[in-house]
Amino acid sequence: MSQFCNVEFAKMTDIIKHRGIVENIEGSHVRVRIVQTSACSACSVKGHCNASESKEKLIDVFDMKASSYRIGEEVMIYGTTSMGMQAVLLAFGIPFLVLLITLFISMRLTGGDELRSALVALSALLPYYLIIYVCRNKLSKKFSFTLEPIKNN
Repeated sequence: MSQFCNVEFAKMTDIIKHRGIVENIEGSHVRVRIVQTSACSACSVKGHCNASESKEKLIDVFDMKASSYRIGEEVMIYGTTSMGMQAVLLAFGIPFLVLLITLFISMRLTGGDELRSALVALSALLPYYLIIYVCRNKLSKKFSFTLEPIKNN
């Protein structure tokens, strides 16, 4: 198993801990590389199975103590499970509902014209994602991660 692909769930709280490596530091902005793995990625036969996978992700963290970190340093990144659930809701849940509701309304108004209804439903997502884009700074404050150095003895 890789040295930084370990995800730990705290038992009594809703904190998710993930090991990562500092990739870049600019002012108070720290970019951390994590390896997101599937549950079976540590299996001894993973090379012969298509179910196991891992992906590298870059996480942006804004930390006033950013200058105390060094590129290549191993860190622990913290987030909350509720924050993750809110992100999934904003990225997938609400757009799905907008798409579905718009599709049904459009089907009713166009007399069942599927192509037109599908195009209207897809185009209804444009304003939603535009709003998300405009609110990205506010959302980045809401979805913030914290860092802690890992003491390697």
